[in-house]
Amino acid sequence: MMKRYGLGDPKAAAVDLMRCFPGSFINQRLELIVHPRTNQYFLLEDCHTGDDVVAKSVEWLSRAAAKGQPYDKERNNRAFREMMQQGLNEFWGTNFTEEDFLKIYQHLGNAVNHEKTMRFVRSGFDMQELEVSYGATGTDNPV
Repeated sequence: MMKRYGLGDPKAAAVDLMRCFPGSFINQRLELIVHPRTNQYFLLEDCHTGDDVVAKSVEWLSRAAAKGQPYDKERNNRAFREMMQQGLNEFWGTNFTEEDFLKIYQHLGNAVNHEKTMRFVRSGFDMQELEVSYGATGTDNPV
């Protein structure tokens, strides 16, 4: 079951995320680095709530889980993706497949639509939320 962070302290969410990725740390630039060898990270500086941390994990770590290929050998890449998927699933309280991670990355990766990411997080990671189209401001009723 997913733990809800809501407007709570982002530190609790960051610590929980780090528990899901052994060896992760926060550096002096407030980057939460979940996988040092491949430099998978995001900035905590503008995370004011727990949900902000969760949203950033969606936006900046979903690519590595979906299609990351930091190594020369495919078996190492597959193991890396599985590790990222396992850690994110544990943090999010989900059981997403590689196909789900691809869809998440396609819709929300690289912070392409932060408001949509926040709706996805607040919906409890409802995959149907990814299919909903909103107006240009992202706050209109679904189209």
